[in-house]
Amino acid sequence: MSNFVFSGSPHIKSGNTTRKIMLEVLIALLPATIVGIVYFGLFAFLTVVVSVVSALLAELVYELISGKSIKQFFRETDYSSAVTGVILALIIPANAHLYIPALSAIFAIIVVKMLFGGTGKNLVNPAATGRIFAFISFTTILNAFPMPSVSAIKDNIITGASSLQSFLADGSSLSVIDLILGTGVAGAIGETCKIAILVGAIYLAIKGIINIILPIIAILSAGLTAFLLQGCDFSAILPTILSGGLFFACFFMATDFVTNPMTFKGNLVFFILFGVLTSLLRHYTGYETASFALLLVNLLVPLIDKATPNKPFGYKKPKKEAK
Repeated sequence: MSNFVFSGSPHIKSGNTTRKIMLEVLIALLPATIVGIVYFGLFAFLTVVVSVVSALLAELVYELISGKSIKQFFRETDYSSAVTGVILALIIPANAHLYIPALSAIFAIIVVKMLFGGTGKNLVNPAATGRIFAFISFTTILNAFPMPSVSAIKDNIITGASSLQSFLADGSSLSVIDLILGTGVAGAIGETCKIAILVGAIYLAIKGIINIILPIIAILSAGLTAFLLQGCDFSAILPTILSGGLFFACFFMATDFVTNPMTFKGNLVFFILFGVLTSLLRHYTGYETASFALLLVNLLVPLIDKATPNKPFGYKKPKKEAK
């Protein structure tokens, strides 16, 4: 037995590496990023740059303190911190002060990712937790959403409640076309244009990075829950699905390999629960709660894994003995 080498799972070899997958995710995020910059202007671009640079520098400083050299860091980096930086920037309003994405990115990388062991060891989604950190620390600022404009953001830009907050407050909503295209929709940088999000999600599905059915199940679960909460009102479904950050979170945050259950059955429970919790929290708080819902279901993953194990290969159910 001493000649055998035992190692942890997974034991299936693949041409995909963490670095390659992260690069594919960055490519998939480009449509939402570009549209967000076009819609919200210079400050959106600066928010993305500051968030990504802060995330990468936070990881670099941590690794240097841990004893790695700069050369070793750049040789081994998998770009997961860059992905966290981009996602975090896209779920923050474009008019937020630039220290907000910087501090949020540092918190997400140092506290949520690196202190738990780095890539693949974090218990919860770093970008979602960074967004929660920003919301709790700067609630007033993060609740003033800019309206999209093809020109750069000016000091006197009109800000106010997002389309989701307006819908939750008094039932008002934009047209379905506006919600899909993100035109005239106040919101975070990368969450307004659903077409851009779908383009990126389809790219990830074609590359085999995500199972696109699971995010769709979460979206439908959220819509169905809103339908029931509003007294079986069909008019609540589309604004719930198309407003706020649900769409983006389902395709780019809830699909994170590290914080997902191990089995397909577990993932079904995970995504359904995510959609239901998002609608419930939205209904009773009046705020966008996709990040909070994702954090909660991330923490439930060990229980979901325990409740939904796969049958061992070759397993046969024991026959009951005749009495």
